[in-house]
Amino acid sequence: MDHDGIVRMLWNSSIVYWSSTWNGRFFSAIPEMSAGLGTGGIANYTFVNNDQELYFTYNIFDDSIIIRTTLLVSGQNRASVWTGQAWMTVNNLPARQCDVYAVCGPFTVCTSNADPYCSCMKGFSLRSPADWETENRTGGCIRNTPLKKCRADDGNKTGKNGCSIWHDELLNVATDGNEEMIYLRLAAVELESGKGNRSGMVIGVSVGTSIAALAFILIILIWRRNGKWSRPIVDNDNGSVGIIAFKYSDLQDATKKFSEKLGAGGFGSVFKGCLSGSIVIAVKRLDGARQGEKQFRAEVNSIGIIQHINLVKLVGFCCESNKRLLVYEHMPNGSLDSHLFESYGTTLDWNIRYKIAIGVARGLAYLHHGCRDCIIHCDIKPQNILLDASFVPKIADFGMAKFLGRDFSHVVTTMRGTIGYLAPEWISGTPITPKVDVYSYGMVLLEIISGKRNSIQHSSSDIEGQGDYLPVQVAHKLVHGDILSIVDANLHGEVNMAEVERVCKIACWCIQDREFDRPTMIEVVQFLEGICEPEIPPMPKLLYAVAVGGSYQSGE
Repeated sequence: MDHDGIVRMLWNSSIVYWSSTWNGRFFSAIPEMSAGLGTGGIANYTFVNNDQELYFTYNIFDDSIIIRTTLLVSGQNRASVWTGQAWMTVNNLPARQCDVYAVCGPFTVCTSNADPYCSCMKGFSLRSPADWETENRTGGCIRNTPLKKCRADDGNKTGKNGCSIWHDELLNVATDGNEEMIYLRLAAVELESGKGNRSGMVIGVSVGTSIAALAFILIILIWRRNGKWSRPIVDNDNGSVGIIAFKYSDLQDATKKFSEKLGAGGFGSVFKGCLSGSIVIAVKRLDGARQGEKQFRAEVNSIGIIQHINLVKLVGFCCESNKRLLVYEHMPNGSLDSHLFESYGTTLDWNIRYKIAIGVARGLAYLHHGCRDCIIHCDIKPQNILLDASFVPKIADFGMAKFLGRDFSHVVTTMRGTIGYLAPEWISGTPITPKVDVYSYGMVLLEIISGKRNSIQHSSSDIEGQGDYLPVQVAHKLVHGDILSIVDANLHGEVNMAEVERVCKIACWCIQDREFDRPTMIEVVQFLEGICEPEIPPMPKLLYAVAVGGSYQSGE
């Protein structure tokens, strides 16, 4: 820690591979610290930086809470809290394994969710296979074929920003993160195909945090001599080679001329398809020249450059003439709304519902806090939460997403979203923040608990004068300790009541009228994981007034 107010983690006492600034309340790169502040928090923090002294301290409110910090073999610094039965991880620094300096060695690609997470770049092979067998991958990879002497200005012929030449070893390249274009020079023999056709390849990756701040994304583009996109290639060993640009005819073949319709939305229809190797996909065909183009760009610019287990994966796209199509991984269990509201859907037990709540919260926390720019989804609802074969939730449909730079706290935009999930800011026309997603998420939680749509009034004869609006029912019964009566009847009471009460509290905090009364999604995750316990929230005044047609009075 230096007097510039920046705390740093060093590799070998010399190279910075993680840093953070103090924002007045906590270190900005450790948003989990915010959960320790205020009501329901576990600690407060003190950071002093002046001419005489420089230090950081924290004070635990509850003496029974034990916190430990461990330096892992991976190079990450882990903070954990003792829950009484086991150590619960609070955070890892850096958060991603792939951000640890030189974790895979030079000329490698790191994929956080893969096993193993390190692999060699195209045209390179392992420097020491024996070391990799023992999971020591720091030696990295070496070229298969040495390069002949070439001109440094060759790279200036492509790219709108000219060419920056990197002559040293390439470290901390990862498959997600910030984006720039990087061209990797290989020997010609590495690019020759069996038929002798010449092709150039740019690998889709991004460069993680390091002292040189390598922040690039390598996008795989395989061109034929006539300049057209080649047929898409799918690598069955690792599932994907990055975002693929498809021909329209390829998608026609994959979907059997769009014969099997999975569903439809405001911007187009979704069809089931199959690529070579029996990889099932979902193809969204966008309608309307203007709106379709806007959604196409929004989806590619958001979900196309990030990856997370709780975000739907964009496999590729098609952009031919006026045709705009998006290709996603197929979600065999469909959308959450079909299981909550439709008679033909599978009734989800409470354990699955709770895991879905946590998964969606983690996905939103990543969008809000884990990307280069904050991404506000703007349309969180059960229809946009897809479920894979194991019922792992994936946030989908980024056509309305809005980017918010880290230097800004609000953004002005036109109203978007779905009635029943709109935060008050949308109605009032004030600038929005990520808290609009928090509000929508709170409404989704209420529907997960009850199995009922929040926008439809339901019978509630036992709540005289309180109105039939679902959020008001939940808030009222939470205060009066009658939460079992709002649980989906299809569960037959087979629920974890402590978890149900926790979710009810979180939901009611998320739908508070004022955005600064709502928690962040990181705080929501920590509430759901049991790290912090939410208090009983106040009745949302605006919802109460809308439901009963009057004004809310304190104490009612």
